[in-house]
Amino acid sequence: MSREHPRMERERKTIEAMIRLHCRNSHVSKRNLCRECSELAEYARTRIGSCPFQEEKTTCAKCPVHCFKPTMREKVRAVMRYAGPRMLYRHPVLAILHFADGFRKGPEGR
Repeated sequence: MSREHPRMERERKTIEAMIRLHCRNSHVSKRNLCRECSELAEYARTRIGSCPFQEEKTTCAKCPVHCFKPTMREKVRAVMRYAGPRMLYRHPVLAILHFADGFRKGPEGR
């Protein structure tokens, strides 16, 4: 059984924190994720876990391979548009590291 690379674990935590923040403030569910956000979080967890680039990965927006289906990708974009600016207050370390990941050299050379 292989253990998840720390870079991918952080990526998963970041997207889940963004989804929780978005759901709590945009939907009626205050305690747990609503059904739609739960499905999105599970989908993101699965796709991040099967990323072909793993620790070499930049942010998904800059990745040459798009693992998310177009409809799910749009949902994630909406979540990130809402939660991204708010992450600095709620999860500053994850937000800063995610921002820094955007400057990573992508896996194009592979």
